[in-house]
Amino acid sequence: MNTAPTPFSPARFEFDRALIERLAGHGPRYTSYPTADRFTADFGEKDYRARLARRAIGALHARPLSLYVHLPFCNTICYYCGCNKIITKDTRRADAYLDDLEREIALVAAALGPREKVIQLHFGGGTPTFLSDAQLTRLVGLLSERFDFLPEAERSIEIDPRKVDADTVFLLAGLGFNRMSIGVQDFDPQVQEAVNRVQSEQETLAVMDAARRAGFKSISVDLIYGLPRQSVASMARTVERVVAAGPDRIALYHYAHLPALFPPQRRIVDAELPSPGVKLDILQASVAQLSAAGYLFIGMDHFALPSDELAVALRQGRLQRNFQGYSTHADCDLIGLGVSAIGQIGGAYVQNAKDLDAYRAALADGRLPVMRGLALSGDDILRRSVIQALMCRFSLSIEAIEQTHGIVFADYFAAEMPAIRAFADEGLLTFDGDFLMVEPRGRFLIRNIAMVFDRHLRERASGARYSQTV
Repeated sequence: MNTAPTPFSPARFEFDRALIERLAGHGPRYTSYPTADRFTADFGEKDYRARLARRAIGALHARPLSLYVHLPFCNTICYYCGCNKIITKDTRRADAYLDDLEREIALVAAALGPREKVIQLHFGGGTPTFLSDAQLTRLVGLLSERFDFLPEAERSIEIDPRKVDADTVFLLAGLGFNRMSIGVQDFDPQVQEAVNRVQSEQETLAVMDAARRAGFKSISVDLIYGLPRQSVASMARTVERVVAAGPDRIALYHYAHLPALFPPQRRIVDAELPSPGVKLDILQASVAQLSAAGYLFIGMDHFALPSDELAVALRQGRLQRNFQGYSTHADCDLIGLGVSAIGQIGGAYVQNAKDLDAYRAALADGRLPVMRGLALSGDDILRRSVIQALMCRFSLSIEAIEQTHGIVFADYFAAEMPAIRAFADEGLLTFDGDFLMVEPRGRFLIRNIAMVFDRHLRERASGARYSQTV
């Protein structure tokens, strides 16, 4: 079967360097709409419990859940990282944290009522593999005591190859994990030294080999462009080595240097960062390498082999997007567990306390550790549908939106029409009144197009500092 992108395939793209340089700015990644910076403390534990109870008695109970568990610990600090993390070498701290998770899991499960079925599980961090084999086994056991995992469930985990050996990989497979995401960022020793993440190619390849032997269905590798001391040539060597290893998915993230927001980034020497022009050179060359190697463009910064489930979902028009990025299961309610974890349930978003002490104190008091959230309005749900379609399918059926939401598209989005026409004049999209299609040259600027429909962004300033759209 021919799996190469056809002229009308959503995987087809054009890297228009001049257009990207002129139009790329800063904006959300739209792992949710509204974005997390719009969550407020007005949504609290009482509201979350009401949503959980509503699911328990409603039709949504028939649909399986997605679970996300945030494990914040890391042995060492990577200077580029913007995640919510705790740096420690004391693995006993994870035992106390598992006690907290046990309390939270019990509270959530009790609020949900009858045992829920789970179709997707993700361990993120931090470094999930900071946990010992015994601690990982305990955590999976805690979840299995309260939830029923479907046989076809996707179970994924983020891996630091420096902290994992083949025995742990096989243990993870035995615990049901079938997908892993491996942080590489860059194989160049000088770049690794500059960001305090020294990781040999051999360590990475050994983990990938063990994962294949253990039966993992999918391996994803994370790369970052724009890091200090990085060049077109050095990144080309990294991409070449990663492609040779043959992961199913490759994420090529843009490094957002925000030292005022993420203090560890202050240790990065600004003078060693590549210029904006060089960063774009690196991206352009890397994209060309990945395409030549047979990886399909999924969207934004994700690439996958044609046989991967993300690529299949893109071709079939059922790709989704959630807080972990592109997915095939984002239509599920998502329960976030652990410090700072975000969930989505019944038309609402909820986030746990970001501070470990506050998270722990709430649970010790028998309360769900909710810090903030948001109940979506009808307008939010409509705009989320539009943004989801654009981000995941590069197309929008006007008739489907009108029938589902009971609107006249041109009237409802009258304020957006000038920007839509401007992007059409630029060749980023076509709009004939029946369909809005993102053209291949507009696909690397999909965040810019999605931002047109972001009412919160247009009408209310946010304190958030967004990353560059390309």
